[in-house]
Parts: sequence; structure tokens; C-alpha cells
Amino acid sequence: MTSKSTKLLATAAALLGFLGSALAQGSAEHGAHPGPAPAASERASPPMEAAPTAVDPATAATPPATPAEPAEMDHGDMQMQGGSPPPDARDPHVYSGGYVRGEGKYSLEPGLRLRLGDEHRYNALIVNKLERVYGEDENATAYEAQAWFGTTYNRLVLKAEGERARGELEHARTELLWGHAIAAYWDTQLGLRYDSGAGPNREWLAIGIQGLAPYWFELDAAFYVGSSGRTPVRLEAEYELLLTQRLILQPGLEVNAYGKSDRERGIGSGLSDVTAGLRLRYEFTRQLAPYVGVEWTRKYGETEDLAREAGQRIDDTRVVAGVRFWF
Repeated sequence: MTSKSTKLLATAAALLGFLGSALAQGSAEHGAHPGPAPAASERASPPMEAAPTAVDPATAATPPATPAEPAEMDHGDMQMQGGSPPPDARDPHVYSGGYVRGEGKYSLEPGLRLRLGDEHRYNALIVNKLERVYGEDENATAYEAQAWFGTTYNRLVLKAEGERARGELEHARTELLWGHAIAAYWDTQLGLRYDSGAGPNREWLAIGIQGLAPYWFELDAAFYVGSSGRTPVRLEAEYELLLTQRLILQPGLEVNAYGKSDRERGIGSGLSDVTAGLRLRYEFTRQLAPYVGVEWTRKYGETEDLAREAGQRIDDTRVVAGVRFWF
């Protein structure tokens, strides 16, 4: 071997020795680093436990440090809503055009103030029935309407119902009431009732309740007190069955009873009469709806006896056609 080759081998050995000592020193100072991940074949079988060996404290690997627990939040540094706005916050008064409620263009007249919705006064007229009635013996024109004016809680109510046949007013009932809301969909009513038509006119003190019962039944019940101890009771119920959004079938029932006979008007004590009807209407709009239907009426008890004495029918089946509107 030549001298030149001998020098190269010596230089390589020196470099290897230097690298080995550097690696040993780094392992002692920084601990052992994890090696490459085992192959799939090695992961398939559980690793074999190695025999315990003596550990040199000088060259032992330092265990990894456990992660530090998160520091607790200092709620004292938190700020609630409020305080000074940020520099780029928008001024809400910029979009008002410089106007202020209660001043200038939006000022109120003396004595006026802003009002809530239930403080405003409203009015309505509802003509529930305006119809021509075709019976077995005679034809007639009938009406039933209700008007009111007032607030959500207190209002003046006017009710009118009647029938005209052979050019004469057969019977009519007119009531002027004060209505007061006692619950959602329910009003109590107190006022006067006036009956006119065939026979002498009668006046009554009226006490009633009107509203929307569960399952959407419309109820109107009243008790009346008149002269000479007369005490009628009236109950009216209606229900609207929506066949479509415009085609509506409306059954209705009205019952009248009296505590004392009034022979001059052909009314007996007890259950007086029952009227049941079925009307089918088509709403061109919610405010205007023509209808057709059928109605059945019958007298009972002493009222039936008085009708027989006067030669009148005690029951009748009638066809009706009319219009319902409100505004």
C-alpha cells in the first residue's frame, strides 16, 4: 500500500472517530429522539418486552415534559356591553336627517301624544245575513247585522236582526250594548234590547257574552230582563268549515226560551223556538261573499200551542239566498 493511500485511510478514521464522539455527546445532552415509525409488518405483532438493563444516569434520556395546564381566565379583564364606542362607530342620528321625534317636522300638536295600538279607536259593520227566504207558505226578506265602535277593550255595539214578509215587519230585535273584553276572544255585553214587529213592542235589559270558543265555535249568549217579570234567554252558535280558502260551509243554530208567557206576541213559557241553518258561501274577497243555503225552524211547548190556535205553522223548511259583507 502506498503512502498516499495510508494517509487517506488515516484521515477517514479520524473523521469517523470525531463524528462518533459528537453523536454520543448530543445523545447525553438532549436525550434520545424517537426513531422512524415501524413498518406495517412490525405493527401487526405486539412488541416483545426487552430485558431490563442498567441505565447510565449520565446518558439516560430525559422524559418528555407534560403539557402545562391552561391558565384560568381572568374575568376581571372582561368588559360588558357599553362604554365608549369604537372610533369607527356609526352615529345613528346621521340617518335621521337631523330630525328628532317630538320636534320640528315630527312635533306633536298640543294635547296629543303617541298612542299604543290598543288605545286607538276602530269601527266595523258586519252584515252577516242579507237574504231572501223562500218558505212553504210565504217568502220573506231577512237581515242580521252587527256594528261596533271603540277600542280593543271597550266598545259600543249595535245588533240588529229581523224579517219582513207580505210588506210588513214580522219581527225585529235591536240591541244597543256596551262591550268589554274580559279575555282573549271574549267580550261581556251590557245594554238594552228593543223588540218590534207583530204585537206590542217590548223593552229589555240585556246581559250577555260573545266570543270565539275552543275549536273555533262562534258563540253569542244573552239573558234579558223585561217588564212584568219576563226573562228571555237566547243562544246562537256558528261554525265555519273551510272547504277551500274561498268556499266556506257555515252551519248555525239559534235557540230562544222564555221564563214567562207573552200571549200578545205569540210566545209561551219554556223553550220557544229553534232555528238551524246551513249556508254555503263563496268569498270573492273576505269582505264580500254571496251564499245559498237551507234553514229549518220549529216552535215548541206553549209557543207551539199558541201558533196552532192562530192557524200558523209550527215548523218550516226554507231555502235562502243572500250576501254577506263587512267593512
